[in-house]
Amino acid sequence: MKVNFNTDKEFDIIAIGRACIDLNAVEYNRPMEETMTFSKYVGGSPANIAIGSAKLGLKAGFIGKLADDQHGRFIEKYMREAGIDTTNFVVDQEGHKTGLAFTEIKSPEECSILMYRQDVADLYLTPAEVNEDYIKRSKVLLISGTALSKSPSREAVIKAVSLAKKNDIKVIFELDYRPYSWENQEETAVYYSLVAEQSDVVIGTRDEYDALENRTTEGKNEDTVNYLFMHSPELVVIKHGVEGSYAYTKSGKTFRGKAYKTKVLKTFGAGDSYASAFLFALISGKDIETALKYGSASASIVVSKHSSSEAMPTVEEIEALIDKNETISV
Repeated sequence: MKVNFNTDKEFDIIAIGRACIDLNAVEYNRPMEETMTFSKYVGGSPANIAIGSAKLGLKAGFIGKLADDQHGRFIEKYMREAGIDTTNFVVDQEGHKTGLAFTEIKSPEECSILMYRQDVADLYLTPAEVNEDYIKRSKVLLISGTALSKSPSREAVIKAVSLAKKNDIKVIFELDYRPYSWENQEETAVYYSLVAEQSDVVIGTRDEYDALENRTTEGKNEDTVNYLFMHSPELVVIKHGVEGSYAYTKSGKTFRGKAYKTKVLKTFGAGDSYASAFLFALISGKDIETALKYGSASASIVVSKHSSSEAMPTVEEIEALIDKNETISV
């Protein structure tokens, strides 16, 4: 079973939201208090997904706001050189800074991220800076949940969704839930459900769907998909870590993708790499079951490497891991 996209579009995917800096600990197996050296990468879920998509051969664009500083210029240059269209980046003129994320790699099971997200430029993207003509040029608009956490970014994203719907552009919602970005879970649930109900494809972990539904205990996949299929979504992907992922279609079909064995270095970056490869497969005309394999394989490759954006795999690397067929039995 496949998902159909408009074929007569210049871009395969345009992402909207945060592009920031990741500073990943170079020294493994030690707490951040003792870590002295970090490596700099472009980060942020939608930026990582755009980078991963471009590396796989998709034509990607981006809508976002960058700080008028050295970090902002680094991000724009890196993404442009990665093959992403950066003409719809807006440069902030009000002194807002680039978001920073410091990562700690104590062990493969114990990784943490220390985020600096106060008054960051990407959250000041305004509705007036979202261009309808640009969105119309793409098969897909990718929304990332963090962009909904503050105004005016949330209104800009809601406008983008509205424009995509108006022009028959597929809306993909990657939940990307970061609790520290939000005032409270009730607020998260309001905006997540508002956008999820208007999306065509929703991708997230079981925990993220629990946030969307404002649950304090783990929900059931069946209840989640029954709720979302009362609205626009035609495909819902729910990830369960090493247990693999499930894709549910509005027509009643369920597909399971198993996780691939890998030597895990760190846990962050898996979701972004999963989304980029899953969407690459769908947009390339592959069926949902194959897309799940691409997503799982890509995630396994990225968690075995130091960065997120730099580690995004090629099609050949993904297909080589799939061909080995070494999945985790749970």
